[in-house]
This record gives sequence, structure tokens and C-alpha cells, in this order.
Amino acid sequence: MRFKIIGLIACLSLYLFACSEKQATQAPPPPPEVSVVETQAQDVPLFLEFVGQTAGLKDIAIRARVEGFLEGLHFQEGGEVKKGDLLYTLESQPFEEKVSARMSAVAEVKTMLAKTKGDLDRIKPLAEINAVSKSDLDEAMAAYEATQSSLEAAKATLRATKIELSYTKIDSPIDGIIGKSQAKVGDFVGREPNPVILTTVSQVDTILVTFFITETQYLELARNLAGVDPDKMDEQKPSLELILIDGSVYTHKGQPDFVDREVDTTTGAMLVQASFPNPEKLLRPGQFARVRIRGQVVKDGILIPQRCVMELQGLHNVYVVDASNKAEIREITVGPKVGSNWLVTKGLKPGEKVVYEGLQKVKDGIDVKPTMADLNPKDA
Repeated sequence: MRFKIIGLIACLSLYLFACSEKQATQAPPPPPEVSVVETQAQDVPLFLEFVGQTAGLKDIAIRARVEGFLEGLHFQEGGEVKKGDLLYTLESQPFEEKVSARMSAVAEVKTMLAKTKGDLDRIKPLAEINAVSKSDLDEAMAAYEATQSSLEAAKATLRATKIELSYTKIDSPIDGIIGKSQAKVGDFVGREPNPVILTTVSQVDTILVTFFITETQYLELARNLAGVDPDKMDEQKPSLELILIDGSVYTHKGQPDFVDREVDTTTGAMLVQASFPNPEKLLRPGQFARVRIRGQVVKDGILIPQRCVMELQGLHNVYVVDASNKAEIREITVGPKVGSNWLVTKGLKPGEKVVYEGLQKVKDGIDVKPTMADLNPKDA
């Protein structure tokens, strides 16, 4: 029994020795494969983005200028109209009656004018031979002149009444797109709370976009423009891009029209207006969009994809692979985001290799097997 135990121990020792010898001779694991990007210096234009709202070049409210019942609606809601197109008709009978009354008044005054003129014509020659008194001539002259003034007043009243009658037909003041009517046939319009503004016509061949910029952004843009050669100001006038709600970039570039004269003391922002051509009528008033303006250009800037950067408690780190394929963790300072990239302001030099994929495999100081990453165009 004793010999069996000794033999078992010997066999076990021999087995453990063989295993340890095998482990000792086993090769170390290969270095992990990672993809890297090589940094390069380039001029990086920085862009500022703002949320803006569109409006027509002209947004004209169509109003009922007289009171009355709406008799006709002569346009297709949401369609295009031309300047001078008939839009609405209001009942005209009350105004036609007024015009007839004023015309009658004018005719009556004309009759009186004819009488006073005849009286004056008879008295004048008699006064010259002293057949009538001077006071009779003065009275005849005053009656004639008063009747002339009454005729002018009657004609003015007639003109005003005809103008009121013309307000019963409402035409489009511009070419554009017309909105939904706020009143239907049969509605009484022109007096609150009834509709006074019937609809709106917008000229949309050019679209205006209004947005706000902060005082700091204004100073940055103003300094950039101050550095432009005055002779080339028109060539280098900042062009604006419009990014629509679906993320697409609008085809046509815009130009700033004006910057408001003051900073709003409650918000610290300034109102800016820009105009964009709209020949396809794609843009409509009331849309929200982002306006992108090119700001300063960073000379010899370094961009790296955002996925290269590890962010923890406000610190940004990357893994850099040196010439001997050893990974080193390095803290960097980043600036603004440019697309899907970070602008690195401190911590990296041109020509260094930064780990792009395989961050979970890398530790500080280990050897790696780097390959150049095949970047998408948006990440390049």
C-alpha cells in the first residue's frame, strides 16, 4: 500500500512538471490587430450654425376695408395668383346706393351753380351802369362762389363713395402664393370679431430667413470681415447655406441682408436676415431651417474621427501607435466638432497614428498590429 501511494505521488509530480514545462515553452499571444488613422495638418474652416425661420419676400395680408357680406371667393386656396387677380367680392348694393345718392347731390349742386351763375351774369352789366346796388352784385358773387365750393365738396364725397364701392372687389396686390381663406361666402367681414384679414399672399421667388446670433458670434464674424481686402469685399462676402429639416442642404446659397442695429439686452442676441433664391418654389414661409455661416479658418489644424476619442469626466484621450508599434495613451485638447470629426488643438502632431478601431483591445504600453483604416467619405 505504501509503495502504491509513493508511485502515485511520483506520477503526479511527473505530470505537473511536464505541464509546467509545456506552458513555459508555449509562445506568447500575438499583438492585437487595430486600425489606425494618420494625422495630417490642413486648413480647417469652422462653421457657425443658427436656427432660423423662413418668410416670403413679401407677405401681404389681404384685408376687408369695408363691412359687408362676402358674396364671392374667386381663387384656389394654396394656389398661385397674379397681381390684379380678383380674389373676393363683397355685397355692393349699399355702396351703389350711396354712389347714386352722391351723384344726385352733385347734379343738384350743378343746377344751383347754373342758377347762381345766371344771376351773376345778369347783375354784372346792371352794376356797371349803377342800375343795381353794389351789395346786390356782392351777394350774387358770393352765392356763385359758395355754390362752386359746394360742387367741389359734392364731387369729393362722390369720389370717396366710389372708392368705398371699389373696396367691395379685392384684387391681389402681387404675384405669389395665396393661403387659406379665413372667411367663406356668406360671412359678414370687415368688423371685429368677424374676419378683417381674409388671407395672406406671399411672394416666394425669394425667401427671407431670420435668425439670431449671440454677441460673441457677431464679434467673430465682424473681425473676419474686417480682415477682408476692401477691393475684394464683394467676392468674399459670406455666403450662407440652408440646412432643411430633413438634413439636406438647400441647393442655392444665400446672402445676408442686414444685421439689426442693436443687441437685445434681455437675450444678448442680434437679429439677422438673409435671402435665398427660390426658383423651384421649394421653400415656403414658416419653415424652420438651420443657417450655416463659414467663420474663421484654422491654419494647420488636425482632425480625427470622433470615434478615436475616449471621453471621461471632461478629459479626452486617444491611443497613439509609435514607430515600434507600441500603443500609448495620450491626453488631448479638442476644439469644436467639424462634421463627424474633432478638431484637436493640443496633444497631436502631423504624421502620428491614432487608433481608430479596436480600442477595447488596446492598453497603454502594449504592442499592437496596426493597419490603416478605410474611412467613409464623411469620416475622412
